[in-house]
Amino acid sequence: MKRWAKIVLWLLPIIIAMISFSVGRFDVSLEHVFKIFASQFFDVEQTWTEMEERVVLNIRLPRILLALLIGGGLSIAGASFQGMFGNPLVSPDILGVSAGAGFGASLGILLFGQNFTTQVMALAFGIVAIGFTFLVAGAKKNAPIFMFVLAGVITSALFNALISLTKFVADPEEKLPAITYWLMGSLGTATYQDVMIAGPLIIIGMLILYGLRWRLNILTLPEDEAKSMGISVTKLKWVIIFAATLITAASVAVAGIVGWVGLIIPHVARMLVGNNNQYVLPVSIAIGSAYLLAIDNLARSITATEIPLSILTAIIGAPFFAYLLRRSRGGWT
Repeated sequence: MKRWAKIVLWLLPIIIAMISFSVGRFDVSLEHVFKIFASQFFDVEQTWTEMEERVVLNIRLPRILLALLIGGGLSIAGASFQGMFGNPLVSPDILGVSAGAGFGASLGILLFGQNFTTQVMALAFGIVAIGFTFLVAGAKKNAPIFMFVLAGVITSALFNALISLTKFVADPEEKLPAITYWLMGSLGTATYQDVMIAGPLIIIGMLILYGLRWRLNILTLPEDEAKSMGISVTKLKWVIIFAATLITAASVAVAGIVGWVGLIIPHVARMLVGNNNQYVLPVSIAIGSAYLLAIDNLARSITATEIPLSILTAIIGAPFFAYLLRRSRGGWT
């Protein structure tokens, strides 16, 4: 990829982020957005209203930050899993993390309502889910990689059943709608507390995966050859799984289940830069951040009622993925 293309790619999330401050049912001009931010550091004549300042700083800023973090995080997690498993159909929730975190949040909403406790429970059950996957796969016995995939399917089925049970016993007038809406994914209630909870975990996971991006290429080699290069394949896979799980569980804890992002975006990145994970992972971060932010802008502006994120990501992602499958005939794009 040429240098100018890389610059454009990394500027894209920033450009969309700035536009996002003025998008929504409450209009704020870009001029006022820039002045509001400038006023936080310099003495600027106030030409905007207090309402505009509250909307930009207290409502839209944390929402935009979360969209950038979650979009980039899920994308690099998906790209890492696809590289590790050697399977283009793998997504960040392949090991059951999303289902586990979804059950934790559903149970939290049922018992405590939507608050900090619910987010902690979502994060905790996401970790429990990955532990259950390891237990089923027999990780201590160096189980083959397909065992983890099968164990993830079992884990997802179990926790999805528990989610259904939670919805079955929930109050149909208050709790059930809250659980159902939350499971479809939304950034409508994003706060700085959400950023403080999920942000550090997502960033840590992204930094770990970014630092291991060149080692992901080694996983495509036979294990003996990788070991001859001084790489502990088992430890490397454990670190990748840990980092991707951290990102996915933290994302689900604050935004619900956002599907398709971690599956589609790595394919787009490979269309642009090829299969070298040294380039696929950083490009996935840039595209994923811009993509989820654009989806969130659509979700909160095209109708009077905010549309859950997973509805839009599926409507856009499914046809695009079908096109990719036909184009590649089931192989890597």
